[in-house]
Amino acid sequence: MPAKSVSGPAASGGKYKSGAPQKRIQSRSSKAGLQFPVGRVHRYLKRQTKNTTRVGAKAAVYTAAVLEYLVAEVLELAGNAARDLKSKRISPRHLQLAIRGDDELDVLVKATIAGGGVIPHIHKQLLDKGKKVQQK
Repeated sequence: MPAKSVSGPAASGGKYKSGAPQKRIQSRSSKAGLQFPVGRVHRYLKRQTKNTTRVGAKAAVYTAAVLEYLVAEVLELAGNAARDLKSKRISPRHLQLAIRGDDELDVLVKATIAGGGVIPHIHKQLLDKGKKVQQK
């Protein structure tokens, strides 16, 4: 007896597979045009809030966009500081110089950066004192 030819959904195997190509899965980060992970940020937001508080989907996208902007800003300033010091790598010192050199980031970041050192500063009166002695 010849084998039966199967047509329809069972022909390709699996349950209810159609011949149409499958829709490509796109992440929420790529939909928003971001590099930061929107799904992970959403999970962290839900974890940090109380159980009765709901976290909307747009909140995660907005938070990820703000974080991405801040990181890009700090990395750009730190890269400029590294280039000024003729270094190819960004070190904690470069991050410290970048953050403390920018007024808005200095207000935002109150933390101590390990290995960042201090900002070079000599008080004006200490510099003027030496000049007054020479004039006499």
